Amino acid sequence: MTIKKNTVVTLHYEMFDADNQLIDKTVEPIEYLHGGYDGIFPVVEEALHEKKVGDVVDVTMQPDDAFGEHEQELIRIEDLSVFPVEVEPGMMFEADDPETGGVIVYRVTDVADGKAVVDGNHPLAGMVIRFRATVEAVRDATAEEIAHGHSHGAHGHHH
Repeated sequence: MTIKKNTVVTLHYEMFDADNQLIDKTVEPIEYLHGGYDGIFPVVEEALHEKKVGDVVDVTMQPDDAFGEHEQELIRIEDLSVFPVEVEPGMMFEADDPETGGVIVYRVTDVADGKAVVDGNHPLAGMVIRFRATVEAVRDATAEEIAHGHSHGAHGHHH
């Protein structure tokens, strides 16, 4: 079976940085609904179109195609008194995005002199990412999956 619109694709992937260092890989395969449902990076979806089980795609994505450019305005310095707990670098906090109504995840990058530096950029923002994926399975999506715009997995539940 070939990957086309409204098929559910199961794949394993590896992501590498510009120095070809492995930065992420699947342990369990991921599954997404193919056909412009935002289930996977659009450039990867394009590369996977019309592939079959066993095929491999290897796509190098610019920041705009992957996790976005690094935005300086997403880095803020907050007084430690605004945090409900003692903070240390690496901790993450969610905050509402006043512009979109969505949620921004901020990562604490530094703590000094009663202040914390928090960064709302994705940790991989601004990076060129190489995405290598192997197609493990392809099946027709159910009417319910198409209506919902995402796959429901082997046991009919949401991910």
